[in-house]
Amino acid sequence: MQIKSSTALRNDYGTISKLARQTAEPIYITKNGEGDLVVMSIEAFEQRERILEHRAKVLESEFSRLSGEPTYSVSEVKKRLKEKYSHA
Repeated sequence: MQIKSSTALRNDYGTISKLARQTAEPIYITKNGEGDLVVMSIEAFEQRERILEHRAKVLESEFSRLSGEPTYSVSEVKKRLKEKYSHA
């Protein structure tokens, strides 16, 4: 975990930007010794968002399964798709 002051961000943005891209990790920015912001590269942020979206979908699917909604095996889904598209 990288922690930098707001002064470092203001005075040396280029170095912090480079560090964020190289590490692909959030950099915590402090102001007056207290946590204030988190800075990260766009690529790392977008990857994190994709992971969170995927986890939300998996969790939603698991809740559906646990609530009794029907589930299908991979072979059942393939069979249904073949049937559907063979008649199209």
